[in-house]
Amino acid sequence: MIVARPVVLLLLLLVPLRLWWRRRRPRPAASYSDMEPVSRAGLTRKWVAEVPTGLRALALVCWIVAASGPNLGSGTTELTSEGIAIALAVDVSSSMLAEDFAPSNRLDVAKEQSISFINGRQFDRIGLVLFAAEALTRIPITVDYAVLTQAVRELRVGELEDGTAIGTAIATAANRLRRAPGVSKVIVLLTDGENNRGTIDPLTAAEAAGKLGIKVYTIGVGTDGEARMPIGHGPTGQTRYQTLPVRIDEQLLREVAELTGGRYFRAVDAEALSRIFQQIDQLETTPVTVTRYTDFDEWYRPLLVTGLLALLMELTLSATVVVRVP
Repeated sequence: MIVARPVVLLLLLLVPLRLWWRRRRPRPAASYSDMEPVSRAGLTRKWVAEVPTGLRALALVCWIVAASGPNLGSGTTELTSEGIAIALAVDVSSSMLAEDFAPSNRLDVAKEQSISFINGRQFDRIGLVLFAAEALTRIPITVDYAVLTQAVRELRVGELEDGTAIGTAIATAANRLRRAPGVSKVIVLLTDGENNRGTIDPLTAAEAAGKLGIKVYTIGVGTDGEARMPIGHGPTGQTRYQTLPVRIDEQLLREVAELTGGRYFRAVDAEALSRIFQQIDQLETTPVTVTRYTDFDEWYRPLLVTGLLALLMELTLSATVVVRVP
């Protein structure tokens, strides 16, 4: 409820003051030789004598509230947003099994943080591309976040031929975003290696994506130097590990991001990757237009009618049931 003249409601303070004054003022008295009949009558009809006073107070309250201009409204809110189209491109080459994000490997941490990023979006269309020596669209651009998060959880090393085709991954993701609705389009590419496979040069793919208005945020996942990696299983089934050299082509990833207006990030542990996704989330906010429609209806008539009815009942009772003796 919205009140057009809220100052008028201050008059409601006069109602309890009037009741207080009425009780405090002296009343006319009559002399009786025997008070017992009067006391019995007073006990049986005391509450009836107070009814007209209550009705008069109710009438005053209704009229004061009606004079304040009450309006009842029903409103609706519409959210209008084109959202952002995002393609997550995740490296599933064998080097993503390196366990320098102990106790998890790089891929598990990348999956966990990707799911957190997806769950943090509200109005955006998101797709999933996995790549190694080739690239594959696992989930087209969609708003079904439940299906998308399940697909991220199921990412496994070995689904594609081993290698790292960064240019192919960018081209595949950009092709998916090319027809996606909306103005803002973004590729978030996670990789831990160098471009060593594929027929598409990463810089050429980035330049083409930039011309399509697609920004590429590249994330180098993992430490540089050496990392502990699983290389197979022993005779009893236990996993065998070996420390192998790893290298991330940071210069390439930085150039790819700069060509498209994006940014390059380096994640050397799980916390850093989490912070990177938070930064991307802040950089790529979704514009939302809120339109509110409210239909108001003046509500003074029912209050006026209620006040009049209360006054009529008060006058009727005062003239019949509750008769005051001068």
